[in-house]
Amino acid sequence: MSVPSDEGVRVDKAITIEKPISEVYSFWRRFENLPRFMRHLESVTVQDNLHSRWVVEAFGGKKLEWDAEIIEERNNEMISWRSLPGADVDNAGSVWFTPVPGGTGTVVRLEMKYVPPGGKTAVLISKLFGQDAESEIEEDLNRSKTLLETG
Repeated sequence: MSVPSDEGVRVDKAITIEKPISEVYSFWRRFENLPRFMRHLESVTVQDNLHSRWVVEAFGGKKLEWDAEIIEERNNEMISWRSLPGADVDNAGSVWFTPVPGGTGTVVRLEMKYVPPGGKTAVLISKLFGQDAESEIEEDLNRSKTLLETG
């Protein structure tokens, strides 16, 4: 596991997107789509079916990078990942896709844990400047909803 259980910051957020699960899952599984709604995510370069390279723009314009691998995947249900050794930001998590009764929508639930550069002090400073991960993820999920529902 890339984030020890006694370290890091945990974020759990969910949103309902009024699109069928197959469409939502397919969009998220194409990782190159993620920078379209994740504001700080500069790029995701898919290397093969399990590995990808991530680049984010962090506080102060600094770039952070890491390689990630999918550790479990269930079509139209979930994708789990972890960062590989040498990451600027150790992280791990899952995105779950659950159909809304009636099949017209999808609940997307993102659960992740990461160790920020600078540790807990950096988390406190980020919150002071209104840049905490929980708020950022919530905004990203709202942008994904808008993008998928309205194009």
